[in-house]
Amino acid sequence: MTDTVDIGLHVVDHQLLDSEGRRCGNVDDLALEGNPGESLEVVALLSGPGVWGQRAGLLGRIVGWLGGGGTVRVPWQEVEQIAAHVKLRKRAEELGLGRGDDRLRPLIDRIPGADR
Repeated sequence: MTDTVDIGLHVVDHQLLDSEGRRCGNVDDLALEGNPGESLEVVALLSGPGVWGQRAGLLGRIVGWLGGGGTVRVPWQEVEQIAAHVKLRKRAEELGLGRGDDRLRPLIDRIPGADR
């Protein structure tokens, strides 16, 4: 994906969909690279509770710890399309995504009405 987009509006905080259309997380942050005096380039999407502590202070660190603290780095080359969501070229499992929901499922299932 090489088109120019407004990253703040079209990527960060958007839902990730894998190649099969399965929801597999959100874009929590971006990894950027570039030399002084040059434009920055997005090299990866960052997803997972490990990113939250950097964005939301103490509350983010607590939530990140409860969620397992991991961060998944998805190479920018794996982005197929940016629309109302960010569509990826591979399955979630191949990219290491989707595990947070799986880890929290036993806790969520205990909440009354969570199965609706």
